[in-house]
Amino acid sequence: MGGLPYATVDRQNQVHQKPQYFEGLHEACGQTIRLFPEHSQGGKYGEQNFQKLHSSKPKFIHLSPTKTKTKTSSSIETVDFLPPPSPPPAAPAPDSAAPKDRRKIVRVAWEKLVRWSRSWRSKNTTLDDDVLNRTKKVVVIGGGSFGTAMAAHVANNKSDMEVNMLLRDSRVCDSINQHHFNCKYFPEHKLPHNVVATMNAKAALLGADFCLHAVPVQFSSSFLESISEHVDPNLPFISLSKGLELNTLRLMSQIIPQALGNPRQPFVALSGPSFALELMKKLPTVCIYAAMVVASKDKNLATAAQQLLASQHLRISTSSDVTGVEIAGALKNVLAIAAGIVEGMNLGNNSMAALVAQGCSEIRWLATKMGAKSATITGLSGSGDIMLTCFVSLSRNRTVGVRLGKGEKLDDILNSMNQVAEGVSTAGAVIALAQRYNVKMPVLTAVARIIDNELTPQKAVLELMSLPQVCKK
Repeated sequence: MGGLPYATVDRQNQVHQKPQYFEGLHEACGQTIRLFPEHSQGGKYGEQNFQKLHSSKPKFIHLSPTKTKTKTSSSIETVDFLPPPSPPPAAPAPDSAAPKDRRKIVRVAWEKLVRWSRSWRSKNTTLDDDVLNRTKKVVVIGGGSFGTAMAAHVANNKSDMEVNMLLRDSRVCDSINQHHFNCKYFPEHKLPHNVVATMNAKAALLGADFCLHAVPVQFSSSFLESISEHVDPNLPFISLSKGLELNTLRLMSQIIPQALGNPRQPFVALSGPSFALELMKKLPTVCIYAAMVVASKDKNLATAAQQLLASQHLRISTSSDVTGVEIAGALKNVLAIAAGIVEGMNLGNNSMAALVAQGCSEIRWLATKMGAKSATITGLSGSGDIMLTCFVSLSRNRTVGVRLGKGEKLDDILNSMNQVAEGVSTAGAVIALAQRYNVKMPVLTAVARIIDNELTPQKAVLELMSLPQVCKK
């Protein structure tokens, strides 16, 4: 134990001596003290006696914790024992092994994840092969950018699969069949050899195992009615279209069965953050990755669609929340117009973040009122798709908003585009739907008023900023 000092007094000379040293064992009832014997030099320890002192046999006395007296000579006594304060704790030695331990934990966690992935893939390989082996033909209805990209993607998954594109434009049809290019949307991206185009609905749909529907929402009902006689009642429809029908407020999960006259028509909704241009890129030095969601009330059908569409470059998740996936895909286009307006008006990043966050909340309020799951809105097909559409310049709807924010007229913007911006027609339907479910949606309502030319972007911003600042309880 370390030495503790105590004071001594010379009664003859009435002077304080230098402290003597003892080693104590502290106990709850007192202290046991080991005293070294005094020497002939007045109880003082000289340097020459240091070794002799520590080799001496100690004597033991018992001291109380407060005050003690004991006589070791005629002139020396101990007074007022006060233990000194405890020394500060020593700083812990640097743990050099901690970073290595953390790296080991991360490495082990990653290795477990990889092993789980390999095990899962090995168990599901049979299912993957079954779906692709039995799929001989896929038909894609619509020759727009996303329909063309998905046709190329499916064709690349299986080289001997026949992929038919049902089109209405004879020029695009000839371009695909003769040169393997979609001259209107992808003049520089060659399509796989197993992609063919036709304007004959009966020939395209005959013997098809899956149908990918890529016709814009506002034209879907009339087009499907015109080909309904050629559609097999058991043919699964995978909808790539996002939006609400303007007059009826219907989603694609309602439009397709009703237009075909078959309420039991198998249906899958495909949605998620994905641009057609990036799906088309198959450059050897560039790996483009994407992730999407297929939603169906039929779990087996969702799994089959997942296995048909998944690849090394496209992850497909499954969901049973068809309403959540569809409503998020429809409303994000309207929110993207609002984000574009903020960009076009140069209102800054703070305004952009505030507006998109508010818009996400409005989408969630309406979707949950319609029976959707909140987790769907915050997931890949909700927040993931919203972020891509609102923040990236490839978005058609965001581009419309940017040009509106810069002062261009809506008619001029739409006439200069060769693709459909679904958010323009969806905005009015969204507000009607919000009124039906009694949901307040200030940001999306402002977009609808701007599109209807009832409000300028500048006036809309001022009115939004003047709304009451409500505290959530």
